[in-house]
Amino acid sequence: MSFPKTFYHWRPHPWHGLDCGSNAPVVVNAYIEMTPFDSVKYEVDKTTGYLRVDRPQLTSSMPPTLYGFIPRTYCGMRVQQLSPSSEKGDGDPLDICVITERPINRGEVILRARIIGGVQMIDGGEADDKIIAVLHEDRFWANVNDLDQVPQILRDRLQHYFETYKLTPGGETNVQIKELYNAERARTVVEAARADYTEMYGGY
Repeated sequence: MSFPKTFYHWRPHPWHGLDCGSNAPVVVNAYIEMTPFDSVKYEVDKTTGYLRVDRPQLTSSMPPTLYGFIPRTYCGMRVQQLSPSSEKGDGDPLDICVITERPINRGEVILRARIIGGVQMIDGGEADDKIIAVLHEDRFWANVNDLDQVPQILRDRLQHYFETYKLTPGGETNVQIKELYNAERARTVVEAARADYTEMYGGY
């Protein structure tokens, strides 16, 4: 029996084995770890590639969008240089928040996302940007190409979630949101993260 060229004999690692997308940085592939229905923070295990439980959500706040990362990206020196208040990149794949009209209630899915902006976040001194995108095939958001076209209330929810998602009741957080930025800046961050990945792990 012969298999098609695109067939994987083994499950590829979501971070290293999947492709960033042929039209990156405009439209990228995103691997989804969490949905707006999750009260537990899930994260890809870097060794096995399987989804693991990181921790229960520390507050009653839930992610306002789908949340995951862009394969074959890495937040290293180049991403840090675009976030001058940070000391270094966080050493993880570049995070992405994906807006869609229709509810998607399960993680470990791959989708195509059109980049419209981002959040410059610094977590414990580390650059931890969050790219914002819309589901590429979602007709409801078909004419949205930049962050300023997204309703302010949703932008506020994204900012509030990341400002508070590590906050314990009565405690303090070491997270800073510096700014929300537009699509052009977000695409620059994606390209920096792709270059950081190539330097760290090699080319495709």
